[in-house]
Amino acid sequence: MAGRIIAVCTSEKKQTKKINVGDACLKEDYGIAGDAHSSSDTHRQISLLAVESINKMRDIGLNVNPGDFAENLTTEGINLVSLPVGTTISVGEKVVLEITQIGKECHTRCAIYYQAGDCVMPKEGIFARVLTGGRVKIMDKIEII
Repeated sequence: MAGRIIAVCTSEKKQTKKINVGDACLKEDYGIAGDAHSSSDTHRQISLLAVESINKMRDIGLNVNPGDFAENLTTEGINLVSLPVGTTISVGEKVVLEITQIGKECHTRCAIYYQAGDCVMPKEGIFARVLTGGRVKIMDKIEII
């Protein structure tokens, strides 16, 4: 099963939308340099969300785009939520990620939740730690190792 990256997103502050920057350097055991969620102290160094999940929110009338759910990597064509914790995936030429968490508990409701009464990130977003760093860009292939 392979897909592709359609957005690479970062933000300087937590609890905000991320901006699609097109490409970024992922650092081993850290995350994206300059992103608010990057840290060697967490198992959630990178967040991923499928555009298919974003489209569910669009289908109920929301004007949302990649990065609006604070995900770092927006994917297409790979069923992220079906990947069990511990799965390794490759992105681009050399980046390797290990899935560490599927979904998350939202302690505070985000703006999307208040608009739609629901949010896909807590159920369909996944988190990973960076095993092998490198550059990631839009159109890079993502696949299960």
